[in-house]
Amino acid sequence: MFLRHSGVAPRVEAPIQSASFCRQARAEKTLEAFLVSTGIIVLAEIGDKTQLLALVLAARYRRPVPVILGILVATLANHALAAWLGAEVAGALGRDALRWILGLSFLAMAAWTLIPDKLEKEKAQSARLGAFAATLVAFFLVEMGDKTQIATAALAARYASIAAVVAGTTLGMMLADVPAVYFGERILRRVPAKTVHRVAAAGFALLGALALIDIG
Repeated sequence: MFLRHSGVAPRVEAPIQSASFCRQARAEKTLEAFLVSTGIIVLAEIGDKTQLLALVLAARYRRPVPVILGILVATLANHALAAWLGAEVAGALGRDALRWILGLSFLAMAAWTLIPDKLEKEKAQSARLGAFAATLVAFFLVEMGDKTQIATAALAARYASIAAVVAGTTLGMMLADVPAVYFGERILRRVPAKTVHRVAAAGFALLGALALIDIG
């Protein structure tokens, strides 16, 4: 009875501080996933076959807005699928297996980024579609198995944050492709593609090394 009326309040500071710390840590991890995904994809997309496709479609249709919207929708759909798959694989694997797979995948991506891309000829049926539909179909298909799609799956597996990764990779694609749509080859001539590819490769290599030594 004395304790009930003594006016001494129960101490709840520690649980509140712990919950606040966990929320802050999750927010920081989500922001990291978004920023890393944006940065690594915008660098990897420079000179990539999907950026070359954006150039071709922009020159063919001369309607930048439908082309850009087609790129956006195709990227969101493609990368959401890749991120979901990456997260599912991460959930099915043990921590050690995932660490090795991610580490080696990022290192392979680093080597792949240094190889110049070439755009294969488009299929004839895309010519019968409008600017938006042709871009949507062509971009989605060309992105299948591309380095940026595989990187998206690996990033989602690493960060376990599908929304942040997809938002970041999509923004990275748009940052690289929208200027190509509006300015064409002029913008690519001013960008040192080899240097950008080396920076992207270094970024992938760093992610691979961090995954292998289990940091982050």
